[in-house]
Amino acid sequence: MKTYNAKPGEVLQQWQHFDAEGVVLGRLAARIATVLQGKHHGRYTPHVDTGDFVVVTNARKITLTGKKAEQMVHRYHTGYIGGLREVSMARMLERKPDEVVRLAVRRMMPKTRLGRAMLNKLKIYAGAEHPHAAQQPVSVDTTQYKTKDSQDS
Repeated sequence: MKTYNAKPGEVLQQWQHFDAEGVVLGRLAARIATVLQGKHHGRYTPHVDTGDFVVVTNARKITLTGKKAEQMVHRYHTGYIGGLREVSMARMLERKPDEVVRLAVRRMMPKTRLGRAMLNKLKIYAGAEHPHAAQQPVSVDTTQYKTKDSQDS
């Protein structure tokens, strides 16, 4: 038996579509990070980008459990002296819902050049429309990532 190692040119990358309506942010981000890295395939190789492209729609309708919307805070620095800024997740979901999903996925990816390259394959849209119909993305069933409250409705 020999171990299979993928080579950069021989990997065929597919497109997958995730509908984020009513889905818990952390569960969705963990699944997306797995798909971007290619760990859902048997051909996974740590030093080669073997993951698929991911299209996420309805990022505006994503859910956070508990009181995370009010209590969770995103901190960033402007680069100027005293430029530390804090924004609550509720405010970020209003203004930049795609950035909330991108940050959650980014923190689950490897902190390397390859991890940043894999993150470029993530396409996030706040609404239900996306311009990637020509790539024929395969829809992924996200009902298992929803909360029990949102599954009832």
